[in-house]
Amino acid sequence: MLKNFLIKRPELNGKTILITGGTGSFGKQFVQRVVEQYEPKKLIIFSRDELKQFEMQSLFSPVDYPFIRFFIGDIRDSNRLEMALRGVDIVIHAAALKHVPIAEYNPFECIHTNVIGAENLVRASLKCGVEKVIALSTDKAVSPINLYGASKLAADKIFVAANNIRGDDPTIFSVVRYGNVVGSRGSVVPFFQKLIKDGSQSLPITDKEMTRFWITLNQGVDFVLSNLALMNGGEVFVPKIPSMKIVDLAKALQSNLETHSIGIRPGEKLHEWMLTSDESLNTIELEDRYVILPSFIKQWKSDCSFKELEDRFVYSSETNMEWLSSSDLQEMLVS
Repeated sequence: MLKNFLIKRPELNGKTILITGGTGSFGKQFVQRVVEQYEPKKLIIFSRDELKQFEMQSLFSPVDYPFIRFFIGDIRDSNRLEMALRGVDIVIHAAALKHVPIAEYNPFECIHTNVIGAENLVRASLKCGVEKVIALSTDKAVSPINLYGASKLAADKIFVAANNIRGDDPTIFSVVRYGNVVGSRGSVVPFFQKLIKDGSQSLPITDKEMTRFWITLNQGVDFVLSNLALMNGGEVFVPKIPSMKIVDLAKALQSNLETHSIGIRPGEKLHEWMLTSDESLNTIELEDRYVILPSFIKQWKSDCSFKELEDRFVYSSETNMEWLSSSDLQEMLVS
């Protein structure tokens, strides 16, 4: 049975919510969940791709969802962000350049979006009096070896540090960090599924020992929603999710195809981390997640029971205690 991360529900009724990168996989699922379970005052989809916004409007028409707004803009443009954030209560920051090889080849573009865009969002949120900002991060931000991971680490630091400079402003900032999303656009699962459908004779595997953390899109949305309710400002929230070898994932997709090794691509790790031994010194553990606390939080306020981690604990996809079976993966694919 899939883990339910929605241990605490945020109060979204009557709120104005903006999601950056709102036409992506996460954004679509987040919007679907909000319109099904809440009654927001406004729900603003902020992104720079007019075609994706046009396509998304066909799913959420103004007639059926009059509170949904589609706002063309880029997080690189601070003035446009300020205009979009007027009257907004809650921001979900999902916009980013995420493709590792593309970021390696186009470093300045990655920095402009992932790092400067994060600073723009912090400044605009403070100026507009937003209540809460929660930013989506990645396991690749932990001890990064590629530019995408390094840019997300920098962005995480910007959002955490923003709580130090807000003064008397009401805005608080937190981060969620999780691994690969099963079936999301650009992930390996739909790539393998397409190769199988197209009649490929073999599936390409980077390395037979490579492992990754896995989470479903629905779980990711639930995780973000529950952390909106838990956040005090400055936390990095990390879910407890299972690992799986890439080679085992390929075999689990109901395929009898052979696999062949193509080697690890530039900027890729053999295994991913979501919590380092140094971070664990300032981390507490809840039943279904870890919470990395910033140095300025002396006592974390929560009605959930939690405990401190063992000294030098590391949360790695290689040494994870929870692993996906083939049946687990199939359940995740249909969830």
